[in-house]
Order: sequence, then C-alpha cells, then structure tokens
Amino acid sequence: MSDEVEPGFVRVRLDLSYDGKDFSGWAKQREGQRTVQGEIEDALRTVTRSRQTYELTVAGRTDSGVHARGQVAHVDLPEGVWGEHREKLLRRLAGRLPHDVRIWRAEEAPAGFNARFSAIWRRYAYRVTDHPGGVDPLLRGHVLWHDWTLDMDAMNEAAEPLLGEHDFAAYCKRREGATTIRTLQELRWERRADGILEATVRADAFCHNMVRSLVGAMLFVGDGHRPPEWPGKVLAAGVRDSAVHVVRPHGLTLEEVGYPADGLLAARSAEARNKRSLPGVAGSDGCC
Repeated sequence: MSDEVEPGFVRVRLDLSYDGKDFSGWAKQREGQRTVQGEIEDALRTVTRSRQTYELTVAGRTDSGVHARGQVAHVDLPEGVWGEHREKLLRRLAGRLPHDVRIWRAEEAPAGFNARFSAIWRRYAYRVTDHPGGVDPLLRGHVLWHDWTLDMDAMNEAAEPLLGEHDFAAYCKRREGATTIRTLQELRWERRADGILEATVRADAFCHNMVRSLVGAMLFVGDGHRPPEWPGKVLAAGVRDSAVHVVRPHGLTLEEVGYPADGLLAARSAEARNKRSLPGVAGSDGCC
C-alpha cells in the first residue's frame, strides 16, 4: 500500500481539538449519530462548495465521549480546491463548524505523510480526583471522581511492569483481524497542584479501550483493592479479567501525536502496516 497522493490532489494536514461529550466518537457511523469526522467532512464540503465529500484519515480514532487537544488528520483535496481556499480555509471552517470542534492548522503535508500510519506515538492524559467533595463543577466534563483516597506511589509501582512491548489482550476489547501487541512507552501518575491526579499514557498505538482499562486497573491498586503487582499479573495472563474496570470516557484526552522527521515519514508508514508479533508468536495485521 502506497502513500503517494493521487495525481491532481494535495494532501493537507489538519491539527484539531474537540470536546467529545456530545460526539459518538471520531468515526462516521450510521445516520443520526453525531461524529467528529462527520462534522468536519460536512464543513469542508460546505466551505469549499464541493459536491463530493473528501474523507479524512485520523491519527487516533477516539471513542464516544473522549476528548482531543492534539488530534491530527489528513485529507486529500483537488489542487484547484486547495489553491482556491487555502488562505481562508481556517476562518471559514471556524464559521461553519460547531463550537465543540476546532481546526487550528491546515497545511500541505510533506511527502509520505499519513496521519495514522506515519505516527510513532500517541500521548493521552486521564484525569481523576479523589477529593471527598467530588469534582470541580467547571471540570466535571473532563475529570473523573473516584470516591476513595488514591495512593499515587502504589499506582506508579503497578505501572512499571506494563512498560515495553507486550500483548495487551487483557486490557483491550478484541477486534477481528487486529493485533493487540503494543509498545507502551510511558505510564506514570502525577498529582497536580490542584489535587487532580493525572495519568500520562504514551504508546506507539493503542487498541480499543486500552487506556481506560489500564487506568481502571491502576485505580483499583491506588484505592487498595488490589496489590501493585496485580496489573502485571493480569497482563501476563493474557485474558480479560472481570475485575479490570473500563473507566468512563470523559476523563480521557488525546493530548499529542508524534511523527518522525519528514524524510522518515514514508518508511514509518510502511513499517506500521507490517504484521506485528512478539518473538516466537505469529503476527496479525493492524497498527492502531
């Protein structure tokens, strides 16, 4: 599969953010479901006065209710359309898009760029408060209330065995034909000055429900219901554990997507499409 853009088209990188509260996730679904992709594609069609819909490819397909501060997508536009609208595209999209989604940058992408397959990491944050009074009303759409005091040191201890390349089947909702092997590059908790506990979770890619399941396991350790070694044992078992709770989506935000230098984009895109396996285990397709 090649990332060469069709002749007569220009690949445009879009940097965007959205509040996921009222969206049924990123990806277009059946009629009547409001999605981020659907809103942006409709707005693009309107502001460029096009009859056809130009489909977006996104770095991370967020679930219903999940937010994004640093999402990245690309769209291939006819050269004429891009040439006519590029200078005023951001302002026109701002006037057409709903207030819970914004595009901050729209620029011609470098050769070989693919918003999904060229990415080398995605970084999420999950925010929780254990304050006995609950969540600040002004933050209630972005912070989970956990009604138990949390031990941050225990959660960070529990995170250590999960780092590196593993089969995260125990923390993922399986999808037919998709691998659950991922490289977890960072998983750590910090307590902010305002008392909110913030998890930073960074990996080359994530499988379905992976971040929210990992956070659920960490919280079970933090409130004393399980010992720090328990999440690692669940990972090693390789099967879903009924005690691993998938926490609610509103505490989760896609913060940033990382890409290699321009000259390495195409190579990274090709690598990400390869079958992936752990040593001695047959692989399966699917990077993200």
